[in-house]
Amino acid sequence: MAVTLPADVLRRYARFTLYNSPFAAHDRGCAVDLYPGDPTGPDPQDGPPVDAPSPVAGEVLDTKTVTAPAKPYAAERDHLILVDTGAGGGPVVETPAGEPAVARILHVDPAVAAGDRVAVGDSLGTLVRAGFFAPWVADHLHLGFRPPDANCYRAAGSLPLSVDPSLRVESLVWDGTGRVVAAGETYAVLDAPAHPDPGNCFAGLAATDADGRTLGVLDGGLPHYAGGGLLTSGGASSPVHLADQRVGTVDGDSGRGRDVAWDDLTVLANGEPVTGVALAVGRDSAGVELVGENASLPVGTEVTVEIRPE
Repeated sequence: MAVTLPADVLRRYARFTLYNSPFAAHDRGCAVDLYPGDPTGPDPQDGPPVDAPSPVAGEVLDTKTVTAPAKPYAAERDHLILVDTGAGGGPVVETPAGEPAVARILHVDPAVAAGDRVAVGDSLGTLVRAGFFAPWVADHLHLGFRPPDANCYRAAGSLPLSVDPSLRVESLVWDGTGRVVAAGETYAVLDAPAHPDPGNCFAGLAATDADGRTLGVLDGGLPHYAGGGLLTSGGASSPVHLADQRVGTVDGDSGRGRDVAWDDLTVLANGEPVTGVALAVGRDSAGVELVGENASLPVGTEVTVEIRPE
């Protein structure tokens, strides 16, 4: 059983991912990162602060400031906001046991305090570029849920999440090629595959089985984070392929059939190794994002990506 992420909430954000993180809070899809703006635009520190719209309604229980890992491109401190979704008159997020859940929200410099009531879409403050981020990660809200009697301050222990089945999410087959349309020191975004209906649905790379049948949309950091997943159930244990290359195996024994264990892989862009591929779903754009300090490719470069077993 899982907490369902409402479709009308997810549509407020330009991009989301359940598995694309190295931290235990995201293990087995137990948290979601929500990107309000263009995740491949200019570095946020070069522009004005970005508003953090609340993904939940309820009463703020507490805010807490924590020390983040020291990074030259990031803030020294991050923040935790706890919201009781059973209070405040808005839609209640229920745990599998039917209790109102407590939302854990990170990476926001809070403009709210304990006792405040918030609605979905209200400003919680401004986004923080925290030292928990890899250099290629754009600003976002981290969201997880706990039962009301759980320790909400611990990093791990949030409830599994699932995507509302009414949300339209398109699976895009990719042939491993594309042209760089956006780039920074640690990322390059390719123009393929193209989004089928920008603004009206989410889209991400299709995971397929050995016979080319689509299993769902693939999510996670391939292969630079410990594992990935499917945004829909893949069913029984089976190999997972991306761009005609086997990349891992669905864990059908988990009871959900969506967690993916990566194979030992190397990702190459025009024959040169990069850290990996950042897998998520986008509302307004699709394409492939290559990441890593060695993933800097000039805009306009034609790229062939190979995923090889080690």
